[in-house]
Amino acid sequence: MVVIRLMRSGTKKKPFYRIVAIDKDKPRESAYIELLGQYDPKKQPLEVKIDLHKYENWMKLGARPSETVKSLVKKVSTDK
Repeated sequence: MVVIRLMRSGTKKKPFYRIVAIDKDKPRESAYIELLGQYDPKKQPLEVKIDLHKYENWMKLGARPSETVKSLVKKVSTDK
């Protein structure tokens, strides 16, 4: 099963996340199938960039988003 979740990058105390489509059984830091966007919680206002076309395509294919990704997509889609 494919899930859409955050993948942590960055250094200690300076997290940066990539929004990726990945196999459910893979660890957080492993290779992903496709990069869908990025999220930087340290910037004010929050920096969230998501390719909604790719996101919707993965949703049609049956991918399940995590709760955090759902809330980020909701924020991005209401801002536009």
